[in-house]
Amino acid sequence: MTCYETLFVVKPTLTEEEIAAQIAKVKDVLAKEGAELVGTNDMGMRKLAYQVEKHNRGYYTVLFYKAEGATIQELERNLKINEDIIKFLTVKYTKNKEIAQFEKLVAEANKGTTETKAPEAEATEA
Repeated sequence: MTCYETLFVVKPTLTEEEIAAQIAKVKDVLAKEGAELVGTNDMGMRKLAYQVEKHNRGYYTVLFYKAEGATIQELERNLKINEDIIKFLTVKYTKNKEIAQFEKLVAEANKGTTETKAPEAEATEA
């Protein structure tokens, strides 16, 4: 399996529940295709570099996963037909240096999710 990273931007006009549903749809496509999701980085609402479909902002999400090449075709097909996703980009990591960087990015993404849970644990201990 090869390492991949897919960044996609969801329309800013959606509610939090609708944004979560769009992210879940993308994760479901990966699961159906047999990809191994190793990390997720929800970057939140950000300003776009340039206007896309009359939107200046978008909700950014990055998924890190390991999959076969055919999985990417199916994932990108689904992203293209989804009207709520305004941009996406898939990066393939193949060389040793790239894979090391991929592992570092996954560790950072996973560390970010554990940091948000850590203050709750500290509050219960005190």
